[in-house]
Amino acid sequence: MSTIHPDPEATGAETPHLDFAGTTPYEDYVQADVLTHLQHLRSDDPGEMVFLVTTQVMELWFTVIVHEWETAAHAMREDRLDVAQDALKRSLRELEALNASWTPLAQLTPAQFNSYRSSLGEGSGFQSAMYRRMEFLLGDKSASMLVPHRGAPRVHAELEKALAEPGLYDEALALLARRGHPIPESVLGRDLTRKYEPSPEVEAVWADIYANPDQNDELVRLGEVLTDVGELVWRWRNDHLLATRRAMGSKTGTGGSAGVAWLEKRATKNVFPELWTARSHV
Repeated sequence: MSTIHPDPEATGAETPHLDFAGTTPYEDYVQADVLTHLQHLRSDDPGEMVFLVTTQVMELWFTVIVHEWETAAHAMREDRLDVAQDALKRSLRELEALNASWTPLAQLTPAQFNSYRSSLGEGSGFQSAMYRRMEFLLGDKSASMLVPHRGAPRVHAELEKALAEPGLYDEALALLARRGHPIPESVLGRDLTRKYEPSPEVEAVWADIYANPDQNDELVRLGEVLTDVGELVWRWRNDHLLATRRAMGSKTGTGGSAGVAWLEKRATKNVFPELWTARSHV
């Protein structure tokens, strides 16, 4: 085996270990070689690379955020509010990074996007399984969104499980009920496979919590970090809308989606709705 000689200027205790029998420990941990060879371009346009890599980066952020929100949901279920708060706060920084991923794509002209758009074929972001798990955790449930994944058994099983499990807000409301707040049984026992619908009684509970912050300091902080999550999700949806509108106007989206029209409808909706409406009554 040959020995690699370090830079003569790097001597003594500061000399890094450079000679490894196989791949580097960094590679073994990060799998950088795998990540940097996942880009299989389908056009000759140089702009396709940034589109593909940015989309892959978004998928990685979806994965991290799902991990944080599942951690927070499990912690709330176990009344470990400090653990839940920490996970939710981490997810805020991650959501900011996710939203910043739009920057390389935000000023695409129609001609630039069209130069490689056909390479996507029937592919569309709404087919992202990890993004769908994010939406399910936010309470935006829809069994029909499992259909595109029937051909991938593991992915379909993970989505089916996520569809039936309580989301972040479900766990928060269950925690409020355990703390003595009158969350109605119709909310606590709702069909978890369906989209969360706002409740006047839940709105009244949040209004009371916010009106009495000294008595409910911990719950106010929970409400605020969930509101922070909701705000960044709203920003994500609007940034997606703006980037799409700029790149393709009102044309039909890839994969047969309604494109801008569908995104406009999504951008008007808030997650954790009573946390927003309750503020009018405090």
